[in-house]
Amino acid sequence: MAPVVRSCVSAKPAASPVRYRSARLGAAGLGAPGRLLLRVVCSSPVALGGDARGDGGCAASSSGRGAVNGGDGPRIRRRDVAAACSASFDGVRPVPVPGGAAAAVRPADAPAFPERAKVVALVGAIMLLCNADRVVMSVAVVPMAAQYGWSSSFVGIVQSSFLWGYVFSSMVGGALADKYGGKRVMAGAAALWSLATILTPFAASRSTIMLLAVRSLFGLAEGVAFPTMSTFLPKWFPTQERATAVGISMGGFHLGNVISFLATPIIMSRIGLTGTFAFFASLGYLWLSVWMFNVESDPIDSRTISKSELQFILAGRSGSKVKGSKNPSLRELFSRFEFLAVTIANVVNNWGYFVLLSWMPVYFKTVYNVNLKQAAWFSAIPWAVMAMSGYVAGASADFLIKSGFSIGLVRKIMQSIGFMGPGVSLLCLRFAQTPSVAAVLMTIALSLSSFSQAGYFCNIQDIAPKYAGSLHGLTNGIGTVAAIVSTIGTGYFVQWLGSFQAFLTLTAALYFSATVFYNVYATGDLIFD
Repeated sequence: MAPVVRSCVSAKPAASPVRYRSARLGAAGLGAPGRLLLRVVCSSPVALGGDARGDGGCAASSSGRGAVNGGDGPRIRRRDVAAACSASFDGVRPVPVPGGAAAAVRPADAPAFPERAKVVALVGAIMLLCNADRVVMSVAVVPMAAQYGWSSSFVGIVQSSFLWGYVFSSMVGGALADKYGGKRVMAGAAALWSLATILTPFAASRSTIMLLAVRSLFGLAEGVAFPTMSTFLPKWFPTQERATAVGISMGGFHLGNVISFLATPIIMSRIGLTGTFAFFASLGYLWLSVWMFNVESDPIDSRTISKSELQFILAGRSGSKVKGSKNPSLRELFSRFEFLAVTIANVVNNWGYFVLLSWMPVYFKTVYNVNLKQAAWFSAIPWAVMAMSGYVAGASADFLIKSGFSIGLVRKIMQSIGFMGPGVSLLCLRFAQTPSVAAVLMTIALSLSSFSQAGYFCNIQDIAPKYAGSLHGLTNGIGTVAAIVSTIGTGYFVQWLGSFQAFLTLTAALYFSATVFYNVYATGDLIFD
């Protein structure tokens, strides 16, 4: 009986020779006995086994005993064999083979669990620990202040000392990741900030100078996390999946708030301050042992990624595939309003984020007189919702881009939600009479602010894909200066005026102003090539 041959349609020309794999199928898989189902997936001239064809067809030979030829005279000997070939480029759409044989033949290089899923899971895990280790201090500072007699203004200084080191390393973190690879830089950072976490309670018991130095070291190590992530993820995810990958990673970051806010008071009551810091630090070293043996900085260097997944990633990378040899000058950068739009958005986002991160437990305790465990619960709820909404924002942005909306428009939509939402919510806080109402408003503010992840955070990759790590580090460093000012400023405002409301109103005004500027000047086009 003549073989049944199915053709396929290719969306793009072949980039490399076609690779063949075959799988033996039983009689059930082949249908009627003696009937050969040959599914050929190709659209380029192929030469195999001495038979060359240039008419868009294929010539294939089966594995095992017997032979299958793509010409007019097929031969089948001794065994029923189903042969399948798949092109080494994405964009091939096979026509289904009747009888289910095609479904039974699965390419050997298409694993059910993509390598990039493992990568984003590990990135999300370290971002979780990155934020959890920060929040330990935000909760522990309340009993520390009572124990050592710190004023509100000095609490602000202690909280901001983390940012003193952070501002420097965040500026160079992206450049380090570009040069040495995201794998090494993230690993070194995690090891160092975990060490600083262990040392924090010891330093506090010795002197305030030592405490501030250790917290600065902690910030120095954590400062490279975001620019490294900004460099690392675009190498592993194509443009149409990038916002979702950022959403998952940032979901882990915000989930770190939840876990740390809820777990720290409980752990602290069981094993004390020192044990609490040591517990969270040990998780960092556990992650490090997994990261070093399972991830590479670039998918090209991965030994476990499938060829089809690698080609899918490479085909979806935006801009030039060649790394830039020289970064744009500062004059060139700041002469472009498109870059200023991203920078200002980063500044305002950091300003508002660190006000809420550093002062939320103190806010609930001061304004509503709730105890530390209650304050932790009220503080954790908004971050839990933020972790989920960040993923929704990323998935929504990617969906809009795939649906044909321009990248620039999508970034502006996401950023407008990310700033207008929290701005309105912070203004409404003055009318909250109970901690429950305040927690709802904080939840709305933080959940909507997570849409910025699909706005300015991804925008730097759109306008400067070659220099994304370095430029994200630069903008994040400038934003960190704003975070220092806002964290210290909140403490002084509270001490002088006896209220949080004035500073929250100022923060809302900054949100509104930055929204206007970003919508006027931001773009999704390539600016620096």
